[in-house]
Amino acid sequence: MNFTKTVHLPVGADEAFALITQPERLRRWQTVAARVDLRVGGDYRWTVTPGHHAAGTFLEIEPGKRVVFTWGWESGMELAPGASTVTITLEPDADGTLLTLEHGGLNEAQAAAHAEGWNHYLDRLTAESSSPTGAGPDDWAAAPASIDPFSAAEASLAVLQGVLHWLTPADREKPTPCEDFTAHGLLEHLAASLTGIATALGAPITDRHDAAPEVRIADLAQPLLETFSRRGLGGTIDMGFAELPAPVVAGIVNLELLVHAWDFAQASGQTLVVSEVVTEYVRVLARETISEQVRAGGSFAAIQPTAETAGSLERLMAFTGRSVTA
Repeated sequence: MNFTKTVHLPVGADEAFALITQPERLRRWQTVAARVDLRVGGDYRWTVTPGHHAAGTFLEIEPGKRVVFTWGWESGMELAPGASTVTITLEPDADGTLLTLEHGGLNEAQAAAHAEGWNHYLDRLTAESSSPTGAGPDDWAAAPASIDPFSAAEASLAVLQGVLHWLTPADREKPTPCEDFTAHGLLEHLAASLTGIATALGAPITDRHDAAPEVRIADLAQPLLETFSRRGLGGTIDMGFAELPAPVVAGIVNLELLVHAWDFAQASGQTLVVSEVVTEYVRVLARETISEQVRAGGSFAAIQPTAETAGSLERLMAFTGRSVTA
């Protein structure tokens, strides 16, 4: 069975092509993270929502006109990567571009499930191309249906990227709740931390110092999380300074992504919105990761007080040594 839908985008064909093929554009409407090797025979891997990864290979590419790629899921729906085919064609019209998406090679149940998904994301693509503020946060990416250290990290990454997207040059030298770091200093710290973990995992990374903050961190986090999830949580990881159990390293990744999202939001005056499913899970990871020995070493300040009415996000931040009371 096939799913086919045509939508109108109020942008030119080249812009529409960028929206459906470039990782930094895909993250605005369809994916949490995206790896794209845009050439015939090149592959892609998209974290569509936390814990759900689509993958395939590009079969045809005509910039501004057409792209064809195989499609499947690394787990779930009994549709392996490469088992179906998506064809997207772009046709200029008087007011922009007509985009037609056809997804073939599906059985009845798969077609119904993908119809729901494509309708959701094509609506978001339309919003991204027509609204000054874009499609906005995706409710589907807020919390994994089944949470583990990797899907929690992907959900935390989605939150962090949303904050970094709205950082401005004026925020660069603003202080953050992370002691001794301005927003720029915290960005450098976060990039260095992700680079160190990715290197320990053997992930293929390049730190693009000249990229926008969101793009820079996304380009580091995506290969880190992909490599880590494939490696799994068994054994230890040589971090250079110590051999750490893999679950501890996974906890560190979650804390780096979510806690620093809060730091950046506080520095730039943004309101951080995080699912309690995620914050409660990361709180558990924090208790398993931040030992008294770690806290005594200066990586985290003492636990701070919270009000009785404090939510799970505030309690998580207080546990990491951040003041959450006026």
